[in-house]
Amino acid sequence: MKTKKLQLPLSIKDISDLHIGDRVLLSGIIVTGRDMAHRWLVDEKPDEVRDTLYQGAIYHCGPIMLKENDQWSCKAAGPTTSIREEPYLADVIQEYGLRCIIGKGGMGEKTQEALIKHHAVYLFAVGGAAVIYADTVESVEHVYQLNEFGVPEALWVLKVKDFPTIVSMDCHGNSLHRNVEKKSKDLLISALQNFTSG
Repeated sequence: MKTKKLQLPLSIKDISDLHIGDRVLLSGIIVTGRDMAHRWLVDEKPDEVRDTLYQGAIYHCGPIMLKENDQWSCKAAGPTTSIREEPYLADVIQEYGLRCIIGKGGMGEKTQEALIKHHAVYLFAVGGAAVIYADTVESVEHVYQLNEFGVPEALWVLKVKDFPTIVSMDCHGNSLHRNVEKKSKDLLISALQNFTSG
């Protein structure tokens, strides 16, 4: 298992060099996005976010933000479950040229195909580490759709340093989530066979 330090935006070579199990410390600009953000990106295709998302990262997260003296700060930034965005994400990757999706729980086959086609990866972020992830945020650069969506659903543009993740779906068609699911299924079948034969 390798640890790689990567600076956003990411090139095709950056992505091609990543494989499932690699640890990645990500630095640069990431954008948070949940259900409302993904629908907005697909339905409205807003031009104002294109430059920020191009070759960049979207983080499935509803952060806890605090405004003090007209400045926003990030107090907690744990990942949310990614599979909810499965209906949208392949379109978002294609439309905006994303290189990274960050979240927890993995994605489905439609997203896996998009990762291969468009040279992108899914990076697993650890649940329960919201304060650790918030500590990697150096600054809040911008926020989109705050008034329309509210704090958790808005698209927060965050500058991070050494944001810790693990590659769990790569652009080569490999998925740790699929591997774990298969091993679990095989173990369950084996246990049931032993139970019924004993």
